[in-house]
Amino acid sequence: MRHRQTLLVAGAAGALVLGGLATTLPASAATSGCEVTYTVQSEWPGGFRADLEVTNLGDAMSDWTLTFDFPNAGQQVTQGWSAVWTQSGAGVSAASMSWNGSLDTDASTSLGFVGTWRDANPEPASFALNGTPCTGSTTPTGGPTTTPSEDPTTTPPDGPAPQLSVSGNQIVTEEGEPYRLLGVDRSSAEFACVQGKGLFDSGPVDQASVDAMKSWNIHAVRLPLNEECWLGLNGSPSGAAYQEGIKDYVDLLVANGINVILDLHWTWGAYTTGPDWHCTDVHATCQKPMPDAQYAPQFWAGVADTFKGNDAVVFDLFNEPYPDMASNWDKTLGWQCLRDGGTCAGIGYEVAGMQDLVDAVRDTGATNILMVGGLEWTNDMREWLAYMPNDPLDNIAASWHSYSFNRCVTESCWDAEIAPLMQEVPVVLGEFGQDDCGFDYMQGLVDWADANGMNYLAWTWNPWGCTGGAVLIKDWSGTPEPGVGEGYRNHLLTQSPYL
Repeated sequence: MRHRQTLLVAGAAGALVLGGLATTLPASAATSGCEVTYTVQSEWPGGFRADLEVTNLGDAMSDWTLTFDFPNAGQQVTQGWSAVWTQSGAGVSAASMSWNGSLDTDASTSLGFVGTWRDANPEPASFALNGTPCTGSTTPTGGPTTTPSEDPTTTPPDGPAPQLSVSGNQIVTEEGEPYRLLGVDRSSAEFACVQGKGLFDSGPVDQASVDAMKSWNIHAVRLPLNEECWLGLNGSPSGAAYQEGIKDYVDLLVANGINVILDLHWTWGAYTTGPDWHCTDVHATCQKPMPDAQYAPQFWAGVADTFKGNDAVVFDLFNEPYPDMASNWDKTLGWQCLRDGGTCAGIGYEVAGMQDLVDAVRDTGATNILMVGGLEWTNDMREWLAYMPNDPLDNIAASWHSYSFNRCVTESCWDAEIAPLMQEVPVVLGEFGQDDCGFDYMQGLVDWADANGMNYLAWTWNPWGCTGGAVLIKDWSGTPEPGVGEGYRNHLLTQSPYL
């Protein structure tokens, strides 16, 4: 895609015009100034991504706010990174975050956003940093560059998947490019081993099966794992054989340009106080409300040690926690259990909290991105920031799941509960789907996710027959199920992981 770039350089004090109002700067600001580089990295009909580099030419500051006006009434910031972005009418404000607020004289910081436009997408004419103007000339080039129908996104390229880390509220590549994890869940490694079905339930894990994924433009695969199988405990198949099989498949996916999320799905520990339909088996044969302190830290230490140094692999610490249900829906107790573990209300085994699992991974020296869920099978993210575990690397993303039968299933709920979280940390929609094999709920969700720059992976890349759930394919060659599969494949083919 062609790029457009605008350079704005500040000098002496003057009048700043924003929203039609002229503001005269005080004399004390006469020697202040700033420089902004505004770059439209990519543009498509109705949308665009812009990067900004801000240089402080005045006194050192401990926090900052960049402001500007869009020239066109149809321009709107939908999701940004490395700042808290707000917009009122044409006026846009980007306020510094805790980690990038300090800006010395001649120091620079980078931020950016994804936005929408209507009719035209001109560059802002002026900027201000903490009220001090940054004014200059614009040098626009280019315009709308591509549409999905004219130039569909190509399949993942030959070569390895990018090494990833968290920067502010974005997942980025080694080059600092914002990157989205877009793809599918590939189930069976969480259950096949304990049901005598081998490692992947007889499904192929060869190059042809990966090529089928690439034909859908899949750039990320979430792989659920079984704690006892990995550790070779309690009669489970050999831990070494399971570990080697998982590693071989991960290596194959990464070599094909597909990032992998490893998810701790089924764990040890008897949950005997829940309803009959919940998992009462002490073994890792079904979903528990929380991971166990006895084995889960050991599991993550082993996984982290195996994939240490390969930051194309992401660690999803536990699938769909629900300690709030175990505590009779006491949300405070649920969030405390999620973070801190220990003795949790309604759970009869000692629990490993998310902080325990973060520590287990980081103690190995692994630097991989960590995903941490919320309550209500990780559909409730309302207090996630207040109970976020401490990571010395600040390399954590929030793990959210959304199905058509969950509580938070409307755009108004996503705007109220998920969008504010996305202002602070990356959010990965690790599972989503609907229970009637259609695509209408999923279409609304991915449209919202795209507008907000969110990562998402649909359940599931398994040919189980879609009679009442989210099953994407009819066979391992990637033939899509009508409705859900066809809708999701067609949508993925229009998407790029690069914002």
